[in-house]
Amino acid sequence: MICPTCKKIGVPPGISSFCTQDCFKQYWPHHKGLHKMFTVDAAAKADKFFGYKFSGALRPGTVSAMRTVPDHIARPDYWSSGQPVSEQQADRSAKIPVYTAKEIEGIRLACRLGREVLDIAGRAIRVGMTTDEIDVVVHEACIERGCYPSPLNYYNFPKSVCTSVNEVICHGIPDSRPLEDGDILNIDISVFKDGFHGDLNDTFLVGNVDADGVRLVKTAFECLATAMAMVKPGTMYRDLGREITAVAEEQGMSVVKTYCGHGIGRLFHTTPNVPHYAKNKAVGIMKPGHVFT
Repeated sequence: MICPTCKKIGVPPGISSFCTQDCFKQYWPHHKGLHKMFTVDAAAKADKFFGYKFSGALRPGTVSAMRTVPDHIARPDYWSSGQPVSEQQADRSAKIPVYTAKEIEGIRLACRLGREVLDIAGRAIRVGMTTDEIDVVVHEACIERGCYPSPLNYYNFPKSVCTSVNEVICHGIPDSRPLEDGDILNIDISVFKDGFHGDLNDTFLVGNVDADGVRLVKTAFECLATAMAMVKPGTMYRDLGREITAVAEEQGMSVVKTYCGHGIGRLFHTTPNVPHYAKNKAVGIMKPGHVFT
């Protein structure tokens, strides 16, 4: 049976279930104390991760309310509904967009402003700072530059930046967890300016990171540099993954296959898809006017 009070306030079944009525009555003097501690908010948080198998020691903190953007700043179509309708209507199997020189100027501006925001966020990092505080820094820097932070409410993402700590691969949600000495932190900045998105990220070492952590970040950078050296008209997008994998495996590491690079411009995510692993089946050959991240 399930404690009726626990069911009402949302306590997960794993800590509110009893084998029999007698068991419930016997344990009641101790169990009822749980009701005083277990607020509705705590119940919602616990239920969200109940049964989840964490891959490391990191645990989520509390996520604060979504921040607002002034009305005078141009916004993408998903800012209110959370649904990027223009992306959903676009055919991701279609030809890769070829941008005009004028459009590329707009994309460059968005990327340049995004770089400024990323540098500001990087300089703010310190042991004890929460990733939610980094979100505040990023959000305000975007607003100061007349940019909409692209992640905000994209498929209901609640924050203005992605902050991925340690074993979080990407798209981490800023929360109340303080950064610790030895953490690895990736900050992923995307901004929307005058109809164009710009997307970039860096990984930062928080305090004193151990040798393996430093080697991991260095190897990832070398993978990026190797791939960037291949970017030119005529290169097949699928070939990037082969060279990235070679660099990673030389250091005894592997490449995440779940996520990939993507086209960007008028849409936050568009063609081409750019896998980072070998023997992928990415479609397309690089041409002047293509833009991807």
